[in-house]
This record gives sequence, structure tokens and C-alpha cells, in this order.
Amino acid sequence: MSSILEKLAELGLVLPAVPVPVAAYVNCVRSGNLLFLSGGLPIDGDTKVVGKVPTEVSIEQAQAGARMIVLNRLAVIENSIGSLDKVVQIVSLTGFVNSAADFYGHPQVINGASELLVEIFGDKGKHSRTALGAAALPLNVAVEINLIVEVEN
Repeated sequence: MSSILEKLAELGLVLPAVPVPVAAYVNCVRSGNLLFLSGGLPIDGDTKVVGKVPTEVSIEQAQAGARMIVLNRLAVIENSIGSLDKVVQIVSLTGFVNSAADFYGHPQVINGASELLVEIFGDKGKHSRTALGAAALPLNVAVEINLIVEVEN
């Protein structure tokens, strides 16, 4: 078992099935040693985090949704390169929060994803980041996240 999968198991986490794209895009494109991951949504089977933050979805629920997205993005990475141990660095994370017009806690929501990446990968999980609000997101999800990841040759 890979060391990253062992770390996930220690944390009581498992990777979900790789999500199937629902439109004209792919989950991941590799260019050189970089993986560009499409935006992931907080959907895992029947579990979905939908609605506006914080009026319909609490900050804590949105943070849990952000963590859910990290796990589904890690499933995409593992599917693309064969092992999460080949991750050299999480380079960048962009997070979008489906938020009420007067909500300004977008970074707090996206911390759910950022903190989990550091917990899983240590220093390799530290990344640049953009966290912003949106008037609406696909399928009315509360949060959407995309990643850029450096991987081994």
C-alpha cells in the first residue's frame, strides 16, 4: 500500500470512485509534470452539499464539502498517474463558494480543503490559493475546487 493511502487510512478516509465528467471536459489534463484538474464538486453518491453559504449551508458543512472534493480530486490523481506517492507538490488550489451576497468568509470555507491537503501530504500539500465567492455554482453545490499538481515523470 502506498504511504499516502496509508496516511488516508490513518485519518479514517477512503478515496471515492473517480467521478465521471458530466459535460464536454475531462477530469484531468497532464502537461509535462503538471496535472490540471477540473473543478470538483461535493458529491459522493447520494451525499451532496448544496445551497448558499451560510444561509442554506453552514460554514462547517461547506468545509466538509471542500474536504469531500479533495478526496474525489485525489481519486482522479491516483487514476491518472497510478499512485498518490508520485505527487511532488500540490501547486495551486482555486476554490469557489456559492455564497450569499453579504458573506465574506470564503477563505474559511476553502480552509477545509487546504488543511486536509497539508494533513495528508505534509509540506508537499502546501499550495498557493485563491478563494472567492460566486453567485451560483453548477448543480447548486456549495463549493467547487480545482487543483494544479506537480507529479514525478
